[in-house]
Amino acid sequence: MGTSSDDFVDLAGQLEDVEHVDHGRYLQFLVHGHGFGYLWLPTQTVGLKQELSEQIALVAERPEVFEVQFTTGAFGWVVVHLAGVERRELAELTYEAWRLTAPAALREHRRDRLPR
Repeated sequence: MGTSSDDFVDLAGQLEDVEHVDHGRYLQFLVHGHGFGYLWLPTQTVGLKQELSEQIALVAERPEVFEVQFTTGAFGWVVVHLAGVERRELAELTYEAWRLTAPAALREHRRDRLPR
């Protein structure tokens, strides 16, 4: 069984210093003022920051669930179709996007505790 936008909002909200901004067509999720995720409610998809190698692996493994959104520098953004991922996997992807964006002090405080 897949997840929904409510799952993503709940998971992101469990991470430190996260805020979201409503842009009308989508919600932007930020940590310490820097974006790590985007939620499109009409399509039930999330765009998440990942390492380039992870972006490539996710899309190659399950192209019906993951799409390349764009790449920038060392990072690849991945579109996640929420219906195709379990909550645990979404928690891991959300945490990783947050971890790649959060300042060192927040990462150290959080350690490797995934949201539930």
